[in-house]
Amino acid sequence: MPSLNKVLLMGNLTRDPELRVTPKGTPICQFSLAINRQFKMESGESREEVIYVDVEAWGKQGETIAKYVTKGRPLYVEGRLRLDQWEDKNTKEKRSRMKVVLEQFQFLGDSRGGGAGGAPGPSSEFDQTGGSPERHAPPARNAGPAKPAGGDTVEEDVPF
Repeated sequence: MPSLNKVLLMGNLTRDPELRVTPKGTPICQFSLAINRQFKMESGESREEVIYVDVEAWGKQGETIAKYVTKGRPLYVEGRLRLDQWEDKNTKEKRSRMKVVLEQFQFLGDSRGGGAGGAPGPSSEFDQTGGSPERHAPPARNAGPAKPAGGDTVEEDVPF
């Protein structure tokens, strides 16, 4: 019987990413996404619900997210679900938590700040699919061409 474990999420970080290193030296970045859903009730009243999803990113991808993403920034995530199970040391109760293990991600929004709309912006071309961050330029901190002094527009000479 075929199986599929694939998650696609787009949301805003609820806190700054936390980067740790395993005893074997592998980086792991943990963060949480807030995903909003707006809908109308039968009465016509608009409602919004928010779901919070824990995500972990391993290796270079985790390092890149920890370096370039902060609380409130939008992020697109592809990954798989994983169920962590453990026994609480104090109460001896069995506990569990579902989380997403990141496989790919993409920066979203305006790199100058906010970008809470979640629409792809200039920095969305910085796609990480396991490659090294040294091979890609980091997202621009001040996107857009420089404007000439005085606020006048400059006409370009077009040779045709």
